[in-house]
Amino acid sequence: MIDLRSDTVTRPSERMRTAAADAEVGDDVYREDPTVNELEATAADVLGTEAAMFVPTGTMGNQIAARVHTERGQEALVERESHVYKWELAGLAQHAELQARTVDGGPRGVVTPEAIAEGHVAADGHRPGTGLVCLENTHNSRGGTAIAADRIDAACEAAHDRGVPVHLDGARLFNAAAALDVDAARLVREVDSAMCCLSKGLGAPVGSMLAGREAFVEEARRVRKLFGGGMRQAGIVAAPGLAALENRERLADDHANARRLAAGLDALEGLDVHEPETNIVLVETDEPAERFLERCEAVGVRGVPFGDHVVRFCTHLDVDREDVETAVGRIEER
Repeated sequence: MIDLRSDTVTRPSERMRTAAADAEVGDDVYREDPTVNELEATAADVLGTEAAMFVPTGTMGNQIAARVHTERGQEALVERESHVYKWELAGLAQHAELQARTVDGGPRGVVTPEAIAEGHVAADGHRPGTGLVCLENTHNSRGGTAIAADRIDAACEAAHDRGVPVHLDGARLFNAAAALDVDAARLVREVDSAMCCLSKGLGAPVGSMLAGREAFVEEARRVRKLFGGGMRQAGIVAAPGLAALENRERLADDHANARRLAAGLDALEGLDVHEPETNIVLVETDEPAERFLERCEAVGVRGVPFGDHVVRFCTHLDVDREDVETAVGRIEER
């Protein structure tokens, strides 16, 4: 089976398994796990932030950030197809007690200064006010689009001019950095906090990082505990995370494989494929997406539905060029 459902299906390498087995550990709630401490310091250095914190999941990282940045009842400006809005079980409302106000980021999910100006609400006797702007890079639902640093900067300037902090959901931040040929630190330079996943294209079995200023991260630790994310001998899962950060340099291989997959599928009858920017390939199907995927799975290829007639395939480190060519051949014969 060639599994292209997501880059979360990767299996930890032998190096990661060995790192987990040999990890030096302590109680992380007491800040005594040396491996977690090393991972947090390394991530902060990579992202160019004052501090970083290890969290079990990207969703938890996003929700912690929303809670720390805001007051209950405020509004969060979010792109209408963003992960934090569509796929996190209304966590903004449940965990931070925020009201989400959506803005349209267009076909690439770019939140513009104009959209922020239009969506911003000033607090008064009748309205709660905008408390947070959330951005996403790469943008999952828009097909893994890599948002350039100047577009992130412009959105941050518009928000900061109105006294509103900005959080970046960077689940696939390093994919964006690879596609744009810039350091990840440049992409998060102007935001107030950023989350990045270790368990997607980087291949770790679990974990994400939440980064920002020292004071933000210290408050985030309290909220992580509140949300049930205070871990004990977490070095066992942090050690593979350190190895995962070293996989940043190979993400361009996934992007090249995504382009090969897109080109191969686009040549098949009944399929119209969007040109991928990173490792996500969106395919429009003449037949219903669910039926198309059933037939793909019958010949040994997995994807996920992304609409009534849209499916998503995602390349990752467990899929090589030969696998991509095999997948195209199987789908052609479905």
